[in-house]
Amino acid sequence: MAKDTSFGKRSSEKPQKVDGISKSVAFASVLLVAEALLVSLIIYFVPYTKIDWDAYMSQVTGFLDGERDYMNLKGDTGPLVYPAGFLYVYSAIKFVTAGQVFPAQILFGALYIVNLAVVLLIYQKTELPWWTLVLLCLSKRVHSIFMLRLFNDCVAMALLHAALALLLYQKWHSALIVFSAAVSVKMNVLLFAPPLLLLMLKALSIKGILSTLSCAALIQVLLGLPFLLSHPMSYISRAFNLGRVFIHFWSVNFKFVPEDIFTSKEFACSLLVIHLTLLLVFSHFKWCKNEGGLLNLMRSRVHDATSKLSNIHQFTSCKPRVHILHKQHIATVMFVGNFIGIICARSLHYQFYSWYFFSLPYLLWKTPFPTIIRMLLFAGVELCWNVYPSSSCSSLLLLFIHIIILWGLWISPIEHPYVGEESHSKG
Repeated sequence: MAKDTSFGKRSSEKPQKVDGISKSVAFASVLLVAEALLVSLIIYFVPYTKIDWDAYMSQVTGFLDGERDYMNLKGDTGPLVYPAGFLYVYSAIKFVTAGQVFPAQILFGALYIVNLAVVLLIYQKTELPWWTLVLLCLSKRVHSIFMLRLFNDCVAMALLHAALALLLYQKWHSALIVFSAAVSVKMNVLLFAPPLLLLMLKALSIKGILSTLSCAALIQVLLGLPFLLSHPMSYISRAFNLGRVFIHFWSVNFKFVPEDIFTSKEFACSLLVIHLTLLLVFSHFKWCKNEGGLLNLMRSRVHDATSKLSNIHQFTSCKPRVHILHKQHIATVMFVGNFIGIICARSLHYQFYSWYFFSLPYLLWKTPFPTIIRMLLFAGVELCWNVYPSSSCSSLLLLFIHIIILWGLWISPIEHPYVGEESHSKG
């Protein structure tokens, strides 16, 4: 079977059209209609599963009753551990639904369709083969996460995908604002932060980077202001706790690791080191190959910054430089960077599948594997996520598949990042 190794050839070809509409656009439209019907059937006929909804409503009720101390905002599953954006979103949901599950399911069904539409737009811009879009609709687990569980992961990832779509249109300030809003709902979005920062280094001047980061920081301050003014330490320690230890039983990815090792600081630190190492290796040898490596890119940006900062008037008055990045390169760096974080996460719970499922077809088609292998890998990931409870075998298989995909991404052709500039290196 012939290998379909890259997007490069497709990007120079005009999409096949049927009556003036590209096949991918027509197929995406059909998928959205079919998914809307499926979502309706799921909501009406599949029983809702109670997990976190009551806890969310309890936490929101405390907030609406005037409580501003995060230590006192709790639910039946434990204390509130999400930033302030979560409270605003679910307060609005409670207002619209009166705290009832069925209307909330309808809202999340609509959110699922909107999120899918945004993801399909991203795939349109990165030119995946049109027929592979159907893979985005084939996850039993993801449908369950949205319509039958009502997790805040759904809201966070919908905002993240919106931010990514804005990045594809080079709307950096708007993208960072939406990205920050996504972080305020759930901090898993921070897995996208390292690749996002790298893209900013490649595309923006120091002035542009400072400006966009300031917008993102301002959103966090404004959303957290009621808590920062009253109980700042309580808010920061609870909402931005990066050292949480998850329960071994619920781990989908490292169930095969003995519990005493799983909960140890040594295991957590080892995964963090692997995570950072993989990010650095991919950044230096893959994503920054065109610039001569990560160190060379950073050196050039430092030189640019120091030369302009030496003249404050020049720094404040100059127009920010913007390099236009290829949409495919943006999507690759963001999706692969997040995927590396997924592989190195100490614990993946079932709702965490939504953190990377919508990037799976893209990641698989970035590898040089034959199509049949890609399809088997996709099916294998979905199978592992539908084993309940997870087992040592299922978690080990999931890790094995993840590593195969990452290897495929490593050996894939290197993309040229910039629009309108000739590549100085061959992929």
